[in-house]
Amino acid sequence: MVNDATVNNKATMAESWEEQARNWVAWARRPDFDSYWFYRDGFFDLVGEPGTATLDLGCGEGRVSRDLKARGHRVTSVDIAQTMIDHAVEADPDGDYRVCDARELPFDDGAFDIVIAYNTIMDVDDLASSVAEAARVLAPGGRLCVATTHPLNDAGHFETGPGGRRRFVIEESYFARRRVEDTVEREGMVMTFNGWTNPLSAYTRAMENAGLLIESMREPIFEMKGRRDDLIPYHLWTRAVRPA
Repeated sequence: MVNDATVNNKATMAESWEEQARNWVAWARRPDFDSYWFYRDGFFDLVGEPGTATLDLGCGEGRVSRDLKARGHRVTSVDIAQTMIDHAVEADPDGDYRVCDARELPFDDGAFDIVIAYNTIMDVDDLASSVAEAARVLAPGGRLCVATTHPLNDAGHFETGPGGRRRFVIEESYFARRRVEDTVEREGMVMTFNGWTNPLSAYTRAMENAGLLIESMREPIFEMKGRRDDLIPYHLWTRAVRPA
């Protein structure tokens, strides 16, 4: 939900998420509906204790920002989509929400000791520049905490064969960067997700080039509403620190 560039004559990310704003608000605010409700406690454990200032990068309608505030963080939240910010402000009138591009954050160097990017870095059109900006606004010793769809999960899909056995099929190169549009219908909800596929090395190289040191990487097992799926990881969580 951050960044804005036209790619292959498709809608920009800002336009795509503006178009899906109403659907996303309904989707994100339905309790226990998507994986966030299961994953959030584990992700916030990776984030650790609040510091002096936290940036929520690509805040969308604001659910991560609201949960961070409830955990004691002093949060500034940004997103490229104006409608997303409008919904976030409506839900949290006292919050600090701003419209901006992830490549051009309107903050001083070292303004934050925590930057959160929960399922947003894979949506940016310029991964390297966006990570570099996140690193720039981190204070020495500050940490960047990122959740993304796992690159392996993005690389293929499951098929069900004889006897109900599932197999994971990869039809294109894992290393290829591809624009993704995925429409999901579930329990009366419809949502089109827009973003990119990236190999793991694209994320780690962006952090490396931005001068960050990766200190933790986790692959949580999916388990929600009695369903457990441990064949492949669905999420990847990474914490990187800006050296002091």
